[in-house]
Amino acid sequence: MIPEDVLKIVAEKLENCGIAYMIVGSFASNIHGKPRTTHDADMVIEIDEPSLEKFVQALGNDFYFDVEAARDAIRSNFMCNALHYDTGFKIDFFIRKNKAFALSEFERREINDLLGHPCWFATAEDTILAKLEWSKMGESERQFNDAVNIAKVQGANLDFTYLQRWAVDLHVENLLNRLLEEIKPIE
Repeated sequence: MIPEDVLKIVAEKLENCGIAYMIVGSFASNIHGKPRTTHDADMVIEIDEPSLEKFVQALGNDFYFDVEAARDAIRSNFMCNALHYDTGFKIDFFIRKNKAFALSEFERREINDLLGHPCWFATAEDTILAKLEWSKMGESERQFNDAVNIAKVQGANLDFTYLQRWAVDLHVENLLNRLLEEIKPIE
């Protein structure tokens, strides 16, 4: 079983429990840009405690999942994770925040194919912005390079007005400008 299989299984379980989600991070970057290896997956979820109980039951014995940590994550709007026993593959669940960008990002999510199953993913623009935010917080070139690769692959399909608007709000306009310089065609 490959990581994509595990992610697909978790997406199906979330859907069956009526829990809205979107795949973000490296898996979203891989869909929109140049694929690279990753050792875990990130998902943003909208969940409450009754839905959590259904989800725990749906995960069954195939995953390690700390229910108390998940309850704390819901209360604090933070994160929790699940670990697939057979593969050791980890999925981090980020509780969707009520900030303007998080709401916009979740509203704009789109369906993409994951091993023949339609799954919700962050858009290319929102993945770029999130990668720039992570790059700024951790000064990570890998995150920045993921954003650049998405921009190179997506090219003119990107909504540059949207990118510039949110870059200002997220305080990543310098990184977006640097990204735009890197993807500018050489004349």
